[in-house]
Amino acid sequence: MKKLLTAASVGMVLAMSAGAAQAADKIAVVNIGEVVQKMPGREAAAKQLESEFKSRGTELQSLEKDLQTRAQKLQKDGATMKDSERQKLAGEFDTKRADFAKKAQAFDQDFQKRQMEERNKVMKRVEDAVKSVASKGGYDVVIDANAVAYSVSGIDITADVLKQVK
Repeated sequence: MKKLLTAASVGMVLAMSAGAAQAADKIAVVNIGEVVQKMPGREAAAKQLESEFKSRGTELQSLEKDLQTRAQKLQKDGATMKDSERQKLAGEFDTKRADFAKKAQAFDQDFQKRQMEERNKVMKRVEDAVKSVASKGGYDVVIDANAVAYSVSGIDITADVLKQVK
């Protein structure tokens, strides 16, 4: 009886896996990295992002130079200064350094946030293009080419996706 149940179970598992394999028989691959690299407008978006943050970056560079100058003055002239002057200069330096650190952290966070927003826009366009090409081609599954170790079928829809995003 156990042998019969085991054989029936194995048969059902094999039948189900064969049915699942046949259900997803139209598989394609797409090289997402290549699509993103060759997308039109990618460089324009990067330049826009750069120009958007240019003034804040310039301000941070100016603050950094000012801090370096103050640190050098404090180090060079600190030994010959009056105690009150040295303390005043050190206090100003600490205040400026804290201000710089705060602005630099805010800059980094804002820049990363904007980069993610732009990246998400690009990925949404790519995702929509992949879905469109897949539905037109009747593909059941589309896998990123970089995630596939081996593919026999060779159905690469990267070129079609590139045409779609242009």
